[in-house]
Amino acid sequence: MEKKTFITLVMSVIGGMFFALGMCMCLLPEWNMFNEGVVLGVIGAVELLITWLVHRKMSGKQPLKVNAKVVGKVLYGIVAAIVFGVGMAMVMAFDMMIQGIIVGVVGIVLLLFLIPMCVGLKDSSK
Repeated sequence: MEKKTFITLVMSVIGGMFFALGMCMCLLPEWNMFNEGVVLGVIGAVELLITWLVHRKMSGKQPLKVNAKVVGKVLYGIVAAIVFGVGMAMVMAFDMMIQGIIVGVVGIVLLLFLIPMCVGLKDSSK
């Protein structure tokens, strides 16, 4: 295993655990730790962003140039993730099973559209 892959793995696990624990704290009313969950979730999200930047730097890739296209993709990804999260919250916290599943599936489809948006589609018939 390459050094950059191992470092990315460890940092991703740490960030993912903080983020997941924060979301559990927010969505489980029995825990009564909503504010603390928001803090842990934000810490996890920032850690995952740092992980992405560290991996990019260790891979020797150029820094991203911020332009309208990049900002649009990021905003689209944020909206898609929020739609997915709203579906999860509807199912878990608000007892709206069918509506939550529908909203969650819409969020998943929106997130799937990020792949061709960011990577592009290539014609394999050549």
